[in-house]
This record gives sequence, structure tokens and C-alpha cells, in this order.
Amino acid sequence: MAAAAAHGGGANLFAVETDWYNEIVLGALVPGDWWRALPHPMRSWLRNTLSGFILYYVTGFLWCFVIYYWKRHAYIPKDSIPSVEAMKKQIAVASKAMAVYCALPAASEHMIECGWTRSYFHISEVGWPMHFVYLALYLIFVEFGIYWMHRELHDIKPLYKHLHATHHIYNKENTLSPWAGLAFHPLDGVLQAISHVVALFIIPVHFRTHIALLFLEAVWTSNIHDCIHGKVWPVMGAGYHTIHHTTYRHNYGHYTIWMDWMFGTLREPEDVLKKD
Repeated sequence: MAAAAAHGGGANLFAVETDWYNEIVLGALVPGDWWRALPHPMRSWLRNTLSGFILYYVTGFLWCFVIYYWKRHAYIPKDSIPSVEAMKKQIAVASKAMAVYCALPAASEHMIECGWTRSYFHISEVGWPMHFVYLALYLIFVEFGIYWMHRELHDIKPLYKHLHATHHIYNKENTLSPWAGLAFHPLDGVLQAISHVVALFIIPVHFRTHIALLFLEAVWTSNIHDCIHGKVWPVMGAGYHTIHHTTYRHNYGHYTIWMDWMFGTLREPEDVLKKD
């Protein structure tokens, strides 16, 4: 495998890359040099956790500022804007779980660095055509995995009661916000993203693309919880996901509506409008 070759032949390019990330983030944000004495996986986990907090707070604040204040008359009816108290609770839930969420990208980096996966470092190793083929397969696998994990978190009652119910207390438009996107029980958040890591053992995946897509999850989940129906087919936008939060039986998908369409759980926002 490409990872094994990089690990065994001279410099481990993956470890060099993540060390560079660590130097940039931890060197800028953490006072002192004490973090350099930590084992490499711990440094990567700390960097991912700090990056996760920054991404969550910055995107959440900007998103809410635009849709609830700057453009509040353009996107969402006044009675659908969540209270500040509701948003504070969502931030608290997500913040408590962030360190656990960010163990997943740190673990995936470690497995890649050890040569256990099929990840490759340079696109030239496979060529641009196969890079896009593998990327498409990776995204399909992730979409399939998230759909079924999300559905089972509803269908398996102990999983729903002890994990997923934490997220589903936000079940009306005026309780949903971009901050709710990461307001999960920590294990729930990891389970829903774990297909990103499982895919590494099955499909050759470009390393930087994998890391970027893992963090894109945080941005995307903010998007699908903002109650703004973008109407871009086949994207699983907030119009679809809001239905999921109100019916509990539809629209389990993540990026697209295709899995719900294939497995009979799709409900169109227009269907709700007609019935209401």
C-alpha cells in the first residue's frame, strides 16, 4: 500500500504532514512548548480538538449572525428563530463532546501513518482520473454508512434512548439552529462519522482529502440544521433534514437524498407543505 511504502521507505510523509499541522495550530494557540513532549498521536488529537472548537464557533457564530440578524427577514420567519437560551444549550452539548469527536480524525491519522490503510499521499500515485473515481466511491460509501448508522440509531431503541435522543430534543424549527449540528451525545457523533474511517481500509483515499472531508462534516451539519431549504437537487439540505427532526422516520441521509430514495424513507419538503 502507498501508506506502508511511505512508512517503511525513508520519511513517513503522512507523519511529516501531521507534524506540520501540529506545529502550525499548536504553535500558534498553545502557550509554551510543553505540548511537544506529548506522544505524536496526543499532539494530533489536541490539534484536532482545538481546530474543531475554532471551526464550530466561527462558522456557528457567522451563520447565526447572517440568518438571524443581518438577513433575518430574508431567510427564516421570526417565529422560527430559536431562543438564545436554546442555542446556548446546543453549544454546551457540542462543546462537551468535541474532544471525543476529534479523537476520530486523530485515530484515522494514526492508522494512516502506521500504514494500516489504503490511503495515499500524492495524487500522482494513482493519477487524476483514478483519484476522482476513488473519491466518488469514498463519498458513496460514506453516504451509505451514515444513512444506515443514522437509521439504526433510530430503529434500535437502546441506541436511540441512550445516544441519539440527546440530539432529537431539537424537534421544531424554533429549536433548530446551526449550533445544533454538533449537539450530539459524543458516541453518537463518532458513530455517525465512523464510515469515513472504515472507508480507508477498503478504498484508496487521498490523505488531505480525507482530513478535509472529516472537518467538512462540522460545516455540513451546521448547514442542514439552519431550517433554510436550499432546493438544490439532489442535496439533502435543511428543508429535508428539518422534516427528519419533526417526523423521526424520514430523510436519514447526509449529503444527498439518494439513499432515502433507494430505501423508501424520502419525504419531500413539498409533500409536507401539501399535507399541512
